[in-house]
Order: sequence, then C-alpha cells, then structure tokens
Amino acid sequence: MYGRGEPADAVTVSAELSKRGDIARAGGAPYLHTLISSVPTAANAGYYAKIVREHAIMRRLVEAGTKIVQLGYTAEGEVDDMVDQAQAEVYAVTERRASEDYVQLSTLLPQALDEIEAISKGIGIEGVKSGFKDLDALTHGFHPGNMIILAARPAVGKSTLGLDIARHASIHEGQAAVIFSLEMSKSEITMRMLSAEARVGLNNIRAGTLSDDEWSRLARRMGEISEAPLFIDDSPNLSMMEIRAKARRLKQRHDLKLIVIDYLQLMSSGKRVENRQQEVSEFSRHLKLMAKELNIPVIAISQLNRSPEQRSDKKPMLSDLRESGSIEQDADVVILLHRDDMYDSQNRTGEADLIVAKHRNGPTKTITVSAQLHYARFYDMPQNPGGGQDWTQQREAPPTDGVVFGA
Repeated sequence: MYGRGEPADAVTVSAELSKRGDIARAGGAPYLHTLISSVPTAANAGYYAKIVREHAIMRRLVEAGTKIVQLGYTAEGEVDDMVDQAQAEVYAVTERRASEDYVQLSTLLPQALDEIEAISKGIGIEGVKSGFKDLDALTHGFHPGNMIILAARPAVGKSTLGLDIARHASIHEGQAAVIFSLEMSKSEITMRMLSAEARVGLNNIRAGTLSDDEWSRLARRMGEISEAPLFIDDSPNLSMMEIRAKARRLKQRHDLKLIVIDYLQLMSSGKRVENRQQEVSEFSRHLKLMAKELNIPVIAISQLNRSPEQRSDKKPMLSDLRESGSIEQDADVVILLHRDDMYDSQNRTGEADLIVAKHRNGPTKTITVSAQLHYARFYDMPQNPGGGQDWTQQREAPPTDGVVFGA
C-alpha cells in the first residue's frame, strides 16, 4: 500500500487484509490497533538511541573479550606485549571506535575547510599552546597525534622547558597534562612549579629562606595551581607498556591533552636487546604510535651527544640526537635548546634559543626566549612597549648569588 502511494493506517490495512482474506491470519483488527499503539514515537528517540548504543558497546566488549581469551590461549610472543594488546582492545571499546578506520576524502574535506576558516579568522590556535608566543605562532600549537622532541646537552634546561609547557597547558589553559619523570622526583617538580608560578627563587625554596613577600607570592598562587589538572608520575624504570597503560587511563578519566616524558634515554624496555640504539629507536616508534592512538601530542625530552662541544659553533644540530637516528625520523617537531652562556658566561647571559630544527608541517626557525632559571622557567622575551622606553631593562635579572639552575 505504501508503495502504491495509498494511506496506511489501522482502518485501511484492516480493509486490505480482509479483501485478501488474511485478516484472521494477521490476528484480526483488534491486534492491528494493538500493534499501532505499541509503535515507538519520535518523542522517545533519544532513549531508544541510548539503548542501541549500549547494546553496540556490549557487542564490542564481547568481541574484545573473545580476542583477549584467544591471546591468552595462543601465548605467542612476550607476556608484556600480550597485556598491552589486551589493554588496547578494551580501550578501543571505551573509545567507541568504529570497526572501519578508513574514511573517504569527501567526508574529511568539510572538516578541513572549517579548520582553515577558523584559523583564518584567528579564532584560536589549533593545538596545545606552549606558552611561548613566537613558538605558538610558528607551530599553531602542538597538534594531536604529533610527537615533539625537546633536546639539549645536560644542564642546559631541557627538563625546565618541558615543565614550562606542561605547566602552561594545565595551569593557564585548564588542559589535563601528565609528566612522566624518570629523572626528578615529584617534590622537586612541585618546587620548580611553585618557583616558576610565584616568581620565587628556586634556591630560596630549597633552602627554606623565604622572605615574607615571597611567602605571600606563594600563597597567592597556591589556589590556582592546586586546581590545575596536572598529573606527575616519578615511578623509576618506567617501561613503554606502563606509560601507555597509565596514559590510556588518564585519557579515559580526565580527557588527557598532553604527555611529557623526561627523558627518553632513561626509559626501560625490561627486555634484552642487541644494542641501546635499537632500544631507543623502539621507544621513539612506540611514542609516536601512542600519540596517534590517544590523539594527543607527546613531548619526549632527549639528550644530545657530545658533538656540539667538539665544534667551534656550539649550536646543536639534528644529527646530534643521541643514540638513535630514528628519533629524528619519527618526530613531527624537533626543538633543540641552546644557551651561549653555557660556554661563555659573558655571551648573551640570560637568553636561550629554541631552535626548531624540524617542523613537518611548517617552516623552521630559531626563537629567542629569556632564561630565568633562577625561577626554574623560560619566558617570552619582552616586547618593545614604545614611548621611548628601554625594554631591555624590563628583563628580570638573575640572582646575585651566582647560582644557576638547569636540567
């Protein structure tokens, strides 16, 4: 009847069935009215959709459980690898992923155009902001799925730079961030955060010799700092599997937006490998895969080898990345931190260069920032405010006790 364009209701359907002699077999006219009264209405569409969604998730959970059981019975490969696969199966269920990961280009174009339009209107930076204006203008923030390498020689300040970015994302942008620190303790990281936020000398905090004004500055910043969605894990000998498992939980529970790992060469695989270069290459590849899986930027801090110290020009290069050339290949952005005053105390004191040596989706550039390491932070260089003022005098001077911090 519907195909013939005729109206279909209880009366017309009953008449049609009677004409065909099928009304009794269909249950009679009263049964037709019962069927119509039990038909779902659009008013409850939201509730029905919820039921469908829940059943779909349950089906995927059953499928994941079956795969995990099969993993256990086959017992092929390392136990840690199988545990990681099992976690990935459950994570895929909770993330409500579709069974097909490929997407036709036609469905991606509108999203890309909307993104371009938003950027052209200056609505906002797409990725996680670093807190450094010139760096954010260059990269448009650290994008989901990207791996960013921050590298430097020891004591230049690479850990401080990583903490700066995590601190800005969580405290100033309200985005959940986690720091996996294989070098510093939770207490040390917290002290550095307080020093940077309250502008209280790190040496004074460690020595407990704070003035009344410094205590007041700490107290004023404590409220905002304590509410920040920042997580710190200083577990020793963290393996890639442990980092990935913890990151998945944080993504599910707190909508994690940024991961910082300090630092790459201190990670442990817990396995016997042929050489250290192969192990670091594996870490690099898995960090990139984790960034794509969780769809968040991952910042990995890395050591540079001794090559810069053996050159007349001490500025680091991509080839100086220690123990693995694959780090350079896997990374979307590589930032090399350099301070001239590390080699000549009178040369550009209090300044640091963020050398963007690799930028997969844009140009490279060297960005100069202020190195306020007595406050355990790097900071944007002050801009000329006009009016004939000497902006160079506005930079905060380092402490006079000669103490310089870097990591």
